[in-house]
Amino acid sequence: MASRLLYLARHGEQESAEVESPEIGLSERGRRQATLLGERLRSVPFRTVHHGPLRRAAETAELVAASLPGIPVYATELAGDHLPHDTDPAGLPAAYANFLAAFPERERVDGPRLTAAAVARFATAPLDGEDRELVITHNFLIGWLVRHALDAPERRWLGLNQHNAGLTVIRYSSSGPPSLIAFNDVAHLPPELRGTGLPSDYRV
Repeated sequence: MASRLLYLARHGEQESAEVESPEIGLSERGRRQATLLGERLRSVPFRTVHHGPLRRAAETAELVAASLPGIPVYATELAGDHLPHDTDPAGLPAAYANFLAAFPERERVDGPRLTAAAVARFATAPLDGEDRELVITHNFLIGWLVRHALDAPERRWLGLNQHNAGLTVIRYSSSGPPSLIAFNDVAHLPPELRGTGLPSDYRV
């Protein structure tokens, strides 16, 4: 039986900025989150680590990889911050409909294409043996992969919000459907480093 354990982690907290930019890196809290995530994963025998091309994901991967010596690290557009699905806003709450309406036409095409390629690359069992991979990415892709694993309606990627440096694990097996092993796990973070990246009314 072949199986893959896919570890998904959202990047650490980014620096605050008035204008969104791909060059925005991690805040001091974000660097601490990433370092602790790496320590949490130190004993996992990963085959590879992948991360999105934006600076906040790359910096998170660099800090995590410091605890994973010898594991190859790759940047890939597949783990980038893109719209996973051109979701029909009909019947959605106004806040979601307004959120979706803000995406330009090009991203409505390119985002789902990249997400489909990410699913084909990561959300499958290997041909044989056991495989473990880590993908350091963004909120949207993790929400989509969780939705995909649970075979939930496509619009259910909305509202699946991840903590910065939160850890999700999905098992893909040649013998059955995917299994969600862990979701948004932040046991490696002290209370003062939890909750960043979530809407303010979600934080406890």
